[in-house]
Amino acid sequence: MIVKKMETDAEIRGKAYVHWRGWHDAYPGLVSAEYLDKLTLETCEQKAFRWLDNILVAKDGERVVGFAGYGETAPDTGEIFALYVLKEYWGTGVAQLLMQAALEKLASFPKIVLWMVKGNARAFRFYEKCGFRPTGEEKQVSSVGAKGIRLVLTR
Repeated sequence: MIVKKMETDAEIRGKAYVHWRGWHDAYPGLVSAEYLDKLTLETCEQKAFRWLDNILVAKDGERVVGFAGYGETAPDTGEIFALYVLKEYWGTGVAQLLMQAALEKLASFPKIVLWMVKGNARAFRFYEKCGFRPTGEEKQVSSVGAKGIRLVLTR
């Protein structure tokens, strides 16, 4: 298993597949069925080819099995914008490798934040193990029919 910067068209398409599959595996019952029905692989590919910066992919051989997106949201705050792993790789350490690599990229920031879908207990346990704590901040994301909660990691 390797974690690397996303670079090739094949990696971009692989990231798109993980994104699409991740939503359909992790979020039924947590986001609106209507949103999931409209979220196609083609839509995810279009997004993937537009968002090329600050993406790390986890590869098992040539297959992309996970990705993390990261960046800066304020002068003193980095953010994990996305972290998805194919369901068959849940519990294998891939998410930890991606998180560690993304946090290394954000090493200059004293504070790292992320938003997650409220009610996603599996993700919440993972983020807690990584040192993230809820801020108490929530927001309704009407486009997906769910609430998001904000977590923070302070170094």
